[in-house]
Amino acid sequence: MIADLDMKVAKLFGMIHKASSETSAVRTVFYIDPEGILRAMIYYPLTSGRNMDEILRLLDSLQTVDEKGVATPANWRPGDPNIVPPPRTQEEAEKRLTEGYECVDWYLCKKKP
Repeated sequence: MIADLDMKVAKLFGMIHKASSETSAVRTVFYIDPEGILRAMIYYPLTSGRNMDEILRLLDSLQTVDEKGVATPANWRPGDPNIVPPPRTQEEAEKRLTEGYECVDWYLCKKKP
């Protein structure tokens, strides 16, 4: 959380939406990783409240992606299957069929954590 009374941060990050207000910043959630890289951001208009469930879900997703080297599908929740990287060989693709992977095609498989 940042107190931005002089609006310097809001102006720097493009958080002033003139159609809504020239003196108030839109509410924005920035996800910045430990290396200082902006990984995601969610803008909320002044007229809409934030969705804490989505804010935490995205944080859980980013942490899972980093920890496990996977991707998370739409509407993913902790405990749901993750999308695993595609197999590099035919043998690896065939092996997945016996290891509990949920495969849509040879290159797109999910696995429960």
